[in-house]
Amino acid sequence: MEKSQNEDAAKAGDEGTQNPQALAALQDGLDSITHNPPIDVESLLPKLVKRRVNALKQLQVQGTHLEAKFYKEVHELERKYSALYQPIFDKRRDIVTGAVEPTDEECAWHSDQEDEEGLAEDLNKKVTVEEDKKEETATEEDPKGIPEFWLTIFRRVDMLSDMLQEHDEPILKHLKDIKVKFSEPDEPMSFTLEFHFEPNNYFKNEVLTKAYRMKSEPDTDDPFSFEGPEIVDCEGCQIDWHKGKDVTVKTIKKKQKHKGRGTVRTVTKQVPNDSFFNFFNPVKGMSDEDSEFTLATDFEIGHFFRERIVPRAVLYFTGEAMEDDESFEEEELEEEEDHDEDGEEDEGEDDSKVCVLTQKKISETNSDEIGDCLERQLSFTCQVVEDQMPSSAH
Repeated sequence: MEKSQNEDAAKAGDEGTQNPQALAALQDGLDSITHNPPIDVESLLPKLVKRRVNALKQLQVQGTHLEAKFYKEVHELERKYSALYQPIFDKRRDIVTGAVEPTDEECAWHSDQEDEEGLAEDLNKKVTVEEDKKEETATEEDPKGIPEFWLTIFRRVDMLSDMLQEHDEPILKHLKDIKVKFSEPDEPMSFTLEFHFEPNNYFKNEVLTKAYRMKSEPDTDDPFSFEGPEIVDCEGCQIDWHKGKDVTVKTIKKKQKHKGRGTVRTVTKQVPNDSFFNFFNPVKGMSDEDSEFTLATDFEIGHFFRERIVPRAVLYFTGEAMEDDESFEEEELEEEEDHDEDGEEDEGEDDSKVCVLTQKKISETNSDEIGDCLERQLSFTCQVVEDQMPSSAH
């Protein structure tokens, strides 16, 4: 029965699309979509064409769920390879902290900078006596590991340096490693950042953590908004500060005058203080715009640690990764500028087409669509008048 109905619908659709008048009406509708402001495309389509569009939407939903499954499997691959990467990252930590000294073979690396240094050294040999060189070698300092490795990265990366305060730097000198831990297969999708510190005079914790919970499921009410896994929540940790060392708060003194007696007393209270370590105490349970912006920024930082900082730490330390990031940003900026220029060239042509309704189109348009169109035309006209007014009149 259902097959018969589908065949009847298809037959009717074929007959409709073979009708010259039907084709002309459909073409007029599609032309209006192209040349007029954005409107509901489906409202202009014949019922049988709209029916086929609905079938495409069902296919799109199926594809969206398949995409969600793809990202879940990608997460499992990340978890698997995270374990394979870890020995490399552990060796990096040992070299940074000075726990091990790399061999000559491990240190063999050729770079343009070394070519320049080699040329300079050859020139120095011609003017420097051997005794001076021996004395210089004897007095050369040999610091342990790579001092301030992670702190240098914080200073270099704009996103992190914006959070960094002067009172944070002595603490971050004790940061010896940052790790990413992925959730187990039977757990909800998540990842945790672990900041490992050597013993210090600021807090008792050896590890500070920040966990990000994610989901990779299309929204039932709006499945087409799915763009991959998204971070839906985060959770920091409690920092066990030594007395008087908490840099996330500051003590202020305030004088209070008694209304009756007129006496003055000084009271002290603690207020929040800007610090990177507020990162471990995220805003929760608030819905105002500022909190939403803070959460969005927090998620962006967590993602940046996971995707960029931890895997490529040495390149951010040397600045090489910064050059790559800047080149990528410049390319994006150039593309945006080109797009803006194209938009300005077409602006006059597009504006002239705003809500132009011929008598034929008016007769085919309901009153609500006409009203919406006229309202957009009025808004556009008001904007043009405002733009042409002298700046003092705004």
